[in-house]
Amino acid sequence: MSQEYAEVVVAMLAEAARLHGESVSAAGPAAAAAEVMVAALRGGGRILACGNGGSAADAQHFAAELVGRFECERAAMSAIALTTDTSILTAIANDCDYSRVFARQVEALGRPGDVLLGISTSGGSASVLAAFDAARAAGVTTVALTGRDGGRVGAAADIHVNVPAASTARVQEVHRTLLHAVCALIERELYA
Repeated sequence: MSQEYAEVVVAMLAEAARLHGESVSAAGPAAAAAEVMVAALRGGGRILACGNGGSAADAQHFAAELVGRFECERAAMSAIALTTDTSILTAIANDCDYSRVFARQVEALGRPGDVLLGISTSGGSASVLAAFDAARAAGVTTVALTGRDGGRVGAAADIHVNVPAASTARVQEVHRTLLHAVCALIERELYA
């Protein structure tokens, strides 16, 4: 049975490698995302990040790389994952509506010059879309990291980084690589 299992692993690795290769079209938008984030951080702004499920974990991972460190020792950068405060999330979901869990935080924290990264593998997350609406009202630049055709989330963003695939797992794998590339560009520009 272990050979059969190994074949499944090999097939998944091959599919992930193939999708990474097909996602080179995301390089330009990812670089543009890094540029607006560098400008925000240089100007005293911050990066806000949000998403649901695995994308929530990716938002947290991205914020952790900026606040902590990615590949070099340097000063902390201002980044907040809007997915981490369970009291805020559950209060807004209970008292308002789940679709407002990120928008309400953007209303409280977002300032002109900030950047909101919204991650949605489907491109259809109502909570991310509402956060983009709140960001626009607050003068916050929006970056969407999506899968499939990008959906309404991609269309609503100032910068749209798309991984054109239907498999949520494979899209998330490429998202993580793209987020690491953005981290590397930010560190290189601000701390090299």
